[in-house]
Amino acid sequence: MLGSKMKSVKRLAEAAEDADLYHDFNASLKFDYFNSMLINTADEDGNYIELGGEFSLEENEHFNNLLVNTLQSDIQIPTNVYNKDPTILNAIYNSEALNDVFIGNFQKDPTLTWQYFGSSSGFFRIYPGIKWTPDSNGVAAFDCRNRNWYIQAATSPKDIVIMVDISGSMKGLKMTIAKHTINTILDTLGENDFVNVIAYTDYIRYVEPCFRGTLVQADLDNREHFKLLVEELHVKGEAKIKNAMKEAFKILNEARGNGQGSMCNQAIMLITDGAMEDFESVFEEFNWPDRRVRVFTYLIGREMTFAQNTKWIACNNKGYYTHISTLADVQENVMEYLHVLSRPMVINHDHDIIWTEAYMDTVLPNTKELFNTKAQSLLLMTSVAMPVFSKKKETLSHGILLGVVGTDVPLLEVMKLAPRYMLGAHGYAFLITNNGYILSHPDLRPLYKDGKKLKPKPNYNSVDLSEVEWEDTEETLRTAMVKGQTGSMTLNIRASVDKGKRPLYLVNDYFYTNVDDTPFSFGMALTKGPGKLMFMGNVSVEEGLHDLTSPDVSIASEWTYCETDIDPAHRKYSQLQAVVRYLLGKEPDLECDEMLLQQMLFDAVVTAPLEAYWSALMLNDGVEPGVETAFLGTRSGLMRIIRYAGVETRVAKKFLTVSDKENLFTIDHFPLWYRLAVENTPGRFYYYIAGEKGVQYAIATTSVTVSSKGKTAIAGAIGVQMSLNMLEKRFWTITKQPSDTDCSNTEGVCPLSCESTDLNCFLVDNNGFVLLSKERNEVGRFFGEVDGSVMASLIKMGMYKKVSLFDYQAMCKNSHHHHHSSSARPLLSPFYGMVALIRWFFSHALIFLLDFNLCGLWHSDYFVDAKAGYHTTHKQRKMEAMRPCDTAYPGFMYDSSVREANSLIKCGRCQKMFVVQQVPDSNLVLVVTQADCDCSRQYGPISLDPKEIKYNATVKCNRMKSQKVRRRPESCHAYHPKENAKECGGAAAVSLTVSLFFSSLLVSLLVCHWT
Repeated sequence: MLGSKMKSVKRLAEAAEDADLYHDFNASLKFDYFNSMLINTADEDGNYIELGGEFSLEENEHFNNLLVNTLQSDIQIPTNVYNKDPTILNAIYNSEALNDVFIGNFQKDPTLTWQYFGSSSGFFRIYPGIKWTPDSNGVAAFDCRNRNWYIQAATSPKDIVIMVDISGSMKGLKMTIAKHTINTILDTLGENDFVNVIAYTDYIRYVEPCFRGTLVQADLDNREHFKLLVEELHVKGEAKIKNAMKEAFKILNEARGNGQGSMCNQAIMLITDGAMEDFESVFEEFNWPDRRVRVFTYLIGREMTFAQNTKWIACNNKGYYTHISTLADVQENVMEYLHVLSRPMVINHDHDIIWTEAYMDTVLPNTKELFNTKAQSLLLMTSVAMPVFSKKKETLSHGILLGVVGTDVPLLEVMKLAPRYMLGAHGYAFLITNNGYILSHPDLRPLYKDGKKLKPKPNYNSVDLSEVEWEDTEETLRTAMVKGQTGSMTLNIRASVDKGKRPLYLVNDYFYTNVDDTPFSFGMALTKGPGKLMFMGNVSVEEGLHDLTSPDVSIASEWTYCETDIDPAHRKYSQLQAVVRYLLGKEPDLECDEMLLQQMLFDAVVTAPLEAYWSALMLNDGVEPGVETAFLGTRSGLMRIIRYAGVETRVAKKFLTVSDKENLFTIDHFPLWYRLAVENTPGRFYYYIAGEKGVQYAIATTSVTVSSKGKTAIAGAIGVQMSLNMLEKRFWTITKQPSDTDCSNTEGVCPLSCESTDLNCFLVDNNGFVLLSKERNEVGRFFGEVDGSVMASLIKMGMYKKVSLFDYQAMCKNSHHHHHSSSARPLLSPFYGMVALIRWFFSHALIFLLDFNLCGLWHSDYFVDAKAGYHTTHKQRKMEAMRPCDTAYPGFMYDSSVREANSLIKCGRCQKMFVVQQVPDSNLVLVVTQADCDCSRQYGPISLDPKEIKYNATVKCNRMKSQKVRRRPESCHAYHPKENAKECGGAAAVSLTVSLFFSSLLVSLLVCHWT
């Protein structure tokens, strides 16, 4: 799949280079093209404006239902680039040759998404063509040359030291321009690059003192950190460049000598308003004659007094000199250094294919909608790109980079290569880069909630594998994968489900390998236990189809049973429609997963009796009011659902609907109820509270297993969804002794009832969450928050054990919590009869009668012919501003070996008695406490809220600058003997047309406003 993407990019590069080779520059070229900002725009007379002709757009499901033109590409140009500049027009004219290649690529590989060409002159050709929407200020701020795919393809990895003059002469606008220049340079760096920033006056100041004398990886986290610190720079003193220049050379030389940094290109960026001398002695000492370190100089401000020295420094160190007098000049001038660094690669015609780190496409207008429908980690994408060179012999030594071609690869498509059903309930697949950063992982959370908006976290694409697989304390897994090794290992891990509330102890087998021709490594985690095995059975297609098309049956719509995206004619089919048509022979060309289809058909036949059984219950009034939905799910993604209540009367209106992703089979997880059920003993019901928009309801679920030849596999999970009213009604009825109970031999209050004001009764689940209570507002809460005294006692007695969990992707804000305590009540006699009540309760009734005759369904005649094949399933804001942080939080698990307990809690002037009893065949315990003894003054609530892990300055510094094991990119192009280094800037005069002047002025004002 990835190979076909690389072939498409190569075809684009070849076409672009050939078009340029046979084209002679025409300074008077007149050429109309489709400008994506102007297409379909008419003037007052109804005529299409220039560059804005009629451009057909149609909604296309393959491109997230955007309006696109799959027969034509169009052009996007940033506002600060003149759209009729002769250089632009000639380059756009040349790139017209890409249209046919775009279309041909899409026909050869219909799974392709966006294809594009980013020109070194600034325009961006995108296929399919779209209508480009400017930002709220009417500006097209997007510049393709700032994108990671462009920068990484245009240059080899690099070590950069940025030197900025903060002497008194740099005050005012000069300092604003200098800061913007630094930020723009930082934006051109990626995770394969290394950087540091030095500010100098009459002394040297590291912007981040922690990074003194070293280089740090230029990942998103560090780049944003530098930007915040640069914003705090203030001018003072007199500029002394010499010492700062020596310091910069020492940093780079030491990194190269120690085998650190990129071990490729090295450069110093000097940002100043003038150099009073040329510092030849410094270069003789540190850089000549080899000139391994390039020096780029940026002269800030309108003054040209010291321009000659500033230019001399760049020209004699294989760099480039630029003069930046306004904010609008910054972008174009910074880009020049990329073209210089690309020269050796261009001259040598090394077409290195690059793959980017994960990123979120915030340019196209589909992102907001996708946030609500896909798992966060699957919103990300990677790009494969290749540089495009001028092949003209007369300009060979100039090393002219024409631009970069590329295509986007949604990580969703890559992860489909590891089918969900093969991974099991808790298994997962993941991808990492050569730097150990996550491309895709189910625990990667790139978004956070800022008010009502979802936003990308500042460091979303530099989350290290060790921050998610944190049980790998020795980083054995990470190191092996980063090095591109193939192998396997086993880890005992603490996982969690249900938004981190419910901890699980799992044993995972990890399998990993490198992905050929990419810098990526692929891993799979398979959880040991019954879920690791699959049961395979055979039925006829006719029999399976009959039961598969039953109205109560659905299959996982996000799974790939049949590949409907290859042939555009198949995209109109849902997965179920595609499966049926394939099995009927109507679409023989569909590519389908035969093993998955076999398992799904078998599941459909074996579970078919449930439909009749559930329907009979409803017809015979065998379903108690309040039981709203019965459901079943199998490993093949097949579900059977029956609704016992209409949507008007149903409490859980969203449950198991299309929008209820948490409880459906999706591409990145099994339903929550399925995952909870498989971790419990088969036939033992697991109860928990769920909710939607303030409405709560209960779910009871259990797993169904099959055994053959001493091995056991999970066949599926089954359950019911019930209203709280129904549960409460039954619970209060059962926990009430009859009025005619013989109390002659009972000490204390008799008869007892959980409805009594003297008692508090709770049903609490295995993770400590309240299922039922007298107070409805306590339902769903952690019991430790409701009654800290009893929960503390249960923890001390060993009934509940604390599990420490960690989140290295958290977002923290400053907040204050206040706890209010009530005064203690007078001492009253304990209710010794509570123990008797509990025993009576369990000897007279079961709470929930959910007998659905499940297990027998899997032990039918179909097992005679079944093949028991087991497959191992493989800028600072206010106090509320959020910032990345590390947190620790507790979870709790019930020790099922402790079946009952009772005790007294001394609380000042009273003693609170409580009794706890395990509820048979469930994950619940009944907790009965004395209601009139308030212990909240002595025992505060036990909270599950995460607490930030605070690091002292030394630890924090070491964490920031530590360099984990990484694998350097294989290619490096830092030198070529034929490079013409005499082209070092400052030679050509620039004249602005009126329209470009006003465009530049607009950008300048906007950037100034943002700054």
